[in-house]
Amino acid sequence: MKKIIIAFSFTMLGVAAMGQETYGNAQLASKDLNGTARYVGMGGAMEALGADISTMSSNPAGIGLFRRSMISGSFGFNSQSDAADIGKRKTKASFDHAGFVHTMRSGRNSYVNFGVSYTKSRNFNQILTATGRLNGASQNKLSSMKNYNDLYRLEERNGELTSQWGTNNNPDLPYNQVDYLYSNALLNDKNSQLVGMNANGYNGGNYLGDASGVLDASGNLRAAYYNADGYDFFRGTSGYIGEYNFNISGNSRNRFYWGLTFGLYDVNYSHASEYTERLVNNAQNPIGTVTIADERTISGTGFDIKAGVIFRPIEDSPFRVGLYVHTPTWYDLKTENRTTLVSKLADGCGNGNKSTSGRYDYKFYTPWRFGGSLGYTVGKHLALGATYEYADYSYSDIRVNEGGVYDYWGNYYEESSRDQAMKGNIKNVLKGVSTVKVGAEYKPMPNLAVRLGYNYVSPMYNKNGYKDGTLNSYSTYYSSSTDYTNWNATNRVTAGVGYTYKKFSIDLAYQYSRTTGEFFPFMSYSDLDAVNGDQNKYDSGYDNFCDGQKVSNKHHQLILTLGYRF
Repeated sequence: MKKIIIAFSFTMLGVAAMGQETYGNAQLASKDLNGTARYVGMGGAMEALGADISTMSSNPAGIGLFRRSMISGSFGFNSQSDAADIGKRKTKASFDHAGFVHTMRSGRNSYVNFGVSYTKSRNFNQILTATGRLNGASQNKLSSMKNYNDLYRLEERNGELTSQWGTNNNPDLPYNQVDYLYSNALLNDKNSQLVGMNANGYNGGNYLGDASGVLDASGNLRAAYYNADGYDFFRGTSGYIGEYNFNISGNSRNRFYWGLTFGLYDVNYSHASEYTERLVNNAQNPIGTVTIADERTISGTGFDIKAGVIFRPIEDSPFRVGLYVHTPTWYDLKTENRTTLVSKLADGCGNGNKSTSGRYDYKFYTPWRFGGSLGYTVGKHLALGATYEYADYSYSDIRVNEGGVYDYWGNYYEESSRDQAMKGNIKNVLKGVSTVKVGAEYKPMPNLAVRLGYNYVSPMYNKNGYKDGTLNSYSTYYSSSTDYTNWNATNRVTAGVGYTYKKFSIDLAYQYSRTTGEFFPFMSYSDLDAVNGDQNKYDSGYDNFCDGQKVSNKHHQLILTLGYRF
């Protein structure tokens, strides 16, 4: 069970655009295991073995081991085995990889190679469902408590309720799109009234209070909200991140290999979700349901630079060591949403349906990534590989676009600044991730190969992390959902087979990936924390705790690669 202390700084950011929140961006920062079927079949543990086009996106020096030019392409199917039936396809075809390497001899035992490739580095196809009890907590109560505790103040303007500063350059930043919908379509009914004095004595703002005139433990008119006894949630996500790599690499005397890759990224993400609460009255009798339906897209581009080396420390030994580093991926992104509240409540409750939408641009930078790998071959029959990789996602950065300026020569430069509040949330929610990959390839005959692999990816999320809707951040202001999932470690098991005939090759691989996590529909709230532990002002009815629900993400992938060497 999560508890939060309401803390808020009134420092305002004088900007008109913002970045996406922590949980939304975290899914852009990581990568899947994908590429050629040989690479996947060996669990991706080829950063020291090299000689596979997929190493262009992990250790660029792997391309330096090619002795002949090659072209290949991969496609297959992805399926989610634990997906609920919500009318979306659980199995989808996928084009996963295409690549080309051109080799050039630069000396008797030296080469300079060039390569280009495409890899679907992230597949967003997933169906997530959760159902749980709320025992009096509710999403709309969270909105009400934020209003009651000065995190935003309401005023009536043009026939609707909006944040008091919501129409100029300094809005109440914790006032998000969910708060707007609840304020206008649910809480602003005949059972509530605008009150000109809030819980902390600020005279000039408004909160929605109970129309019956009942006072709370602090002596204020009780905040207006509806309790709920349970919820149902589903979200279907789709899309991908396409990675386009351009590589130059080479070797010196078949003992030292180097490589450099420039990567471009194409982000295409979308989701559709519905969150439904079953509301109850003060006597705990059902009064109907309220649903928040949210549709969101994220699109944009990014780039990074990758560098690596492979070397044989012992001249007469096939043992190899690989080292590589990736710069952050610098993303320039746009997100759009349309969110609707639909109420099916008893007469006299709620105020109908309402929709809102938003569009904004922002920047997101992933952390540096470092890796080391070992490889060993036994004749031409056995290849063994192991890789360790580390990236600290708490160092991800989120930037607010502030427009641009022209220099003396007329060149335009876009300016941005760090979203400090959300950066602090990234530090609290995300952490360093270790990835361990091991793999083996065995050739019972020269033209036939059998492969096995395994991956362990440690959790990216802190167990006690949460999506903080109280932050003084534009990332909060434009948010249109409150749910979050703290995913645990990921385990992947892979297997594959390959066959070569003259200059042609065909490879098939299977991958099973499993991740579990804990889903929360919204952050929890403690009124005792909000009144700084003062038992005389503490009102237990304001507490808003929700328990986590166990969820999982189990995926199967089948991938086929066709290759030609020349």
